[in-house]
Amino acid sequence: MNTNTVRALLLTLGLVAIVSVTTISEPTFAGFSTSGLAGTSWQLVRLQDGDGNTLVPDDGSKYTITFGGNGRASVRVDCNRGGSSWSSSGGNDLHFGSWSMTRAKCAPGSLHDKIVTEGANVRSYTIKDGHLFLSGMASGGYYELEPLKTPQRRSSRRGTD
Repeated sequence: MNTNTVRALLLTLGLVAIVSVTTISEPTFAGFSTSGLAGTSWQLVRLQDGDGNTLVPDDGSKYTITFGGNGRASVRVDCNRGGSSWSSSGGNDLHFGSWSMTRAKCAPGSLHDKIVTEGANVRSYTIKDGHLFLSGMASGGYYELEPLKTPQRRSSRRGTD
């Protein structure tokens, strides 16, 4: 077996093990699950493609996703923004509807084209050690994201922190 086949097999086995351990039923409404993703926002740490290449963004905050509690997801993919519906019927499955995206040309070195091509194929997620892993892409790769870091707001009153 080649290295890529072994990696894909290990990733699949890991996901199966996680799904089998997850037995908590999640409440749903109108086909949408109130999964652990609802109301969360994430930024990209790295993307590993199906060939085992790891791509790291120059600034993870330029690659974000927010899972709204209303079944809508919003993304920033470098110089573009977009949105879609999302759902999870339980376990670790994840489904997106059609994406609407702006179409600006991003600067050279952007991960935009790679993410837009593969991102629509995400089919499952796992949260491990506080990081979100999205997988199920046709190429066999995955995304690793961390909670979105928001800038600290400064108090408008003097003498308070």
